[in-house]
Amino acid sequence: MKKDQKVEVTKTKKTKAKKAKNSDVDLNIDAHSEKLLKSEQEKKEFQDKFIRLYSEYENFRKRTAKEKIDIINNAGERVISDLLPILDDFDRAIKNNVDINDASTIKEGFNLIRSKLMAILQQKGLKPMESKETTFDVDLHEAITNIPAPSSELKGKVVDVVEKGYYLNDNVIRFAKVVVGQ
Repeated sequence: MKKDQKVEVTKTKKTKAKKAKNSDVDLNIDAHSEKLLKSEQEKKEFQDKFIRLYSEYENFRKRTAKEKIDIINNAGERVISDLLPILDDFDRAIKNNVDINDASTIKEGFNLIRSKLMAILQQKGLKPMESKETTFDVDLHEAITNIPAPSSELKGKVVDVVEKGYYLNDNVIRFAKVVVGQ
């Protein structure tokens, strides 16, 4: 083999090596391109899922807020509809009491109406607070004034109730206004 032939064979080998190397690079580029395309598709799928979930959450939040507002607006409807018969009773009592001179009949009518009102309110969870001659409690009572205790056992206790307190479902909704013995 001549020198020129050797150079040519070497060049041919180098060219073949370069081509093999280029084809490996092309294969690597193709593999990376496929991975990149696959990653882009996954990214788009995740973005789509995220947007859908976010939209669902926003719709849920708006729907529950609207439902809360509806509940608040209509919460008193049942109570008021239950109290309407008592209003009717008062109207009838006023109409019938125009010509009555006997105060005991009027008192009896108003006591019946009050009893009916208390029964309905108790069905709704209202309970009057018993405060007289109990120990003064700032969580239940509001002291209007202090007076000297009529007896030593009434010191620090409620001597008189000016305005009754009430519980609604065991929660204080109105504190009792009381006079405390000192």
